[in-house]
Amino acid sequence: MEEKKFDVKSIIGFVLIFGILLFIMYQNQPSPEELEAQKIAEQEQVEAEKNQSKQNETLVTSSSDYSTNTQALDSTQKVALQNKVGSFAYALTLPTVGDKFTTVETDVFELKFNTKGGHLAEVKLRNFVDYDSVPVYMVRDNNSAFNITFGTSDNRTLNTQDFPFQPSVTKSGENTIVSMKLKVSETAFLEYRYELKPNDYMIDFSIRSQGLSGVFNTSQPIELDWKQKSIRHSKSISYENRYTRLTYMYDDGKVDKLSQGSDDDETVDDVEWLSYRQHFFSSILVANDSSFKKVTLTSLDLVEDEEIDTLYTKLYTSKMPLAFNGGELNQNLGLYYGPTDNATLKDYDKGLEESIPFGWGIFGWINKILFIPLFGFLSQHLPSYGIAIIVMTILVKIVLSFVQYKQFLSQAKMKILKPELDAVREKYKDNKLKAQQETMAIQSRAGASPLSGCLPGLMQIPVFYALFMFFPTAFELRQKGFLWADDLSSYDSVLDLPFHIPLYGDHVALFPILAAIAIFFYMKMTTGQQMATQPTQEGMPDMAKMMKYMIYFSPILMLIFFNNYASGLSLYYFISNLISIGIMLVIKNYIIDEDKVLAKIEVSKTKPKKQNKFQKKMAEMMEQAEQQKQSQQKGKKK
Repeated sequence: MEEKKFDVKSIIGFVLIFGILLFIMYQNQPSPEELEAQKIAEQEQVEAEKNQSKQNETLVTSSSDYSTNTQALDSTQKVALQNKVGSFAYALTLPTVGDKFTTVETDVFELKFNTKGGHLAEVKLRNFVDYDSVPVYMVRDNNSAFNITFGTSDNRTLNTQDFPFQPSVTKSGENTIVSMKLKVSETAFLEYRYELKPNDYMIDFSIRSQGLSGVFNTSQPIELDWKQKSIRHSKSISYENRYTRLTYMYDDGKVDKLSQGSDDDETVDDVEWLSYRQHFFSSILVANDSSFKKVTLTSLDLVEDEEIDTLYTKLYTSKMPLAFNGGELNQNLGLYYGPTDNATLKDYDKGLEESIPFGWGIFGWINKILFIPLFGFLSQHLPSYGIAIIVMTILVKIVLSFVQYKQFLSQAKMKILKPELDAVREKYKDNKLKAQQETMAIQSRAGASPLSGCLPGLMQIPVFYALFMFFPTAFELRQKGFLWADDLSSYDSVLDLPFHIPLYGDHVALFPILAAIAIFFYMKMTTGQQMATQPTQEGMPDMAKMMKYMIYFSPILMLIFFNNYASGLSLYYFISNLISIGIMLVIKNYIIDEDKVLAKIEVSKTKPKKQNKFQKKMAEMMEQAEQQKQSQQKGKKK
């Protein structure tokens, strides 16, 4: 956890509290009579505990001498057990009563199974540590609960989490089989069966019963309830929580999710899998045989304040019915505890990689088809992930350089035409509609239009947004350092502040500062060019003034927003804007010749310009508006 710093006021406060406690303890020390009464009460408590221990010893016996032990129980104890749990009283006589653990290890897991409830009490991922170098635990300290609620033929409603399961561990080739059985007798039981494979994060998990067709009440629904609080693993809990979300696949391949930043619930039919995603790690339950017919899902946000050293991010719950088959249970599932890594999840061929937020629509496709394979290739062949980011940024900017060229060419044309356009506006200053018509005609003949610069810019938005979604979800960047950044998937703090600044945080990250500076100079160059070509029009907002404000507002927004974001994303924006500045300088000084552009405009003016449908429609609308205006003016004169 992050180190807590105490100021002088806190120390003085603790000293005062300690002094007050000492005074209260002194004033409330017991009298001799009270001490004697306390001693007698303690002796009575010890005797009671001894009697209770003897009673428990008669109830907890080995299964091999159960019949003999049953005869030793008095009739009152037998009746009490039978009245409480019916046929399942047998399970309470086995040596697994209470919290006892069975430990199993594989190449990727260290697992602990609790005999009480039969499910996983601890899941440790052997190959990963968190931001504080502590091993990554998916399940620990009762953060997860797994329970089946069922009815019995003698009209009881019972929960598996209240009963002891009898464990056994066997081998099947290279696989390890862990069987947890809730027994009604030696041959009748409810079993959780876990099959662990080498180097595999997916556990084959089945729920089956044997000899319980007469014990279950099949007319009453049987429900599986899975709850889990997601354990914090990253430096910034608010940033981690932003990418912590319950996602599910349903109805033959559709993927949806609960709310990201607030409490949410949903009831969904035909669920194929559901993922408790904790940013870079996920707990996933897969329906292998058939989908869950109806699942009730909830997500509760547990992070209220970034300043509080919160241990958990969200609480997920899922409730789903299980189906009887001939009065018995036989449900084959999959349990995945592991990294939220695209390549790892994709290997299971169940669409589990869709739980990663690549972005919706075209943005997700750009990531899947382009950036994920490209970055994977670069990271394998370059010496560091930071260099891979820089090379990928360069490649993206080279591909988009034609867009930047089109933008700058459009600005150059508008700059050349500005004197002529200003003259037209001055000539028709009393007829705004006519001035607009003439302006559009000049721009059309010259092959220049403000839209011709905007449209190429719009083409860049899908790429920018796709990369914005790519970097925070790239598992490969987790705990990979570059320059002063220890972890490209987290912020690169160069100074820890002794206080917390709202919206900004309690640290100073350097890459966002560099990115903000680069954005400032880039916008200074581009916005200055645009302001020189965009005249202020009456009745319209002063765009030049708005752009001037944006030059300063955008870098500040970048600085604040990205201070807690992945340093890899800030590195990308820093390099991207540096390259954009360089490309712009090259285009301006070596590629675009304003004299040649002017010559082309003059030639273009002499050629007949065919209007497209949109231009014709706009011209017709403007002519109709002009005629209507003239008619209104004539009517007023009459």
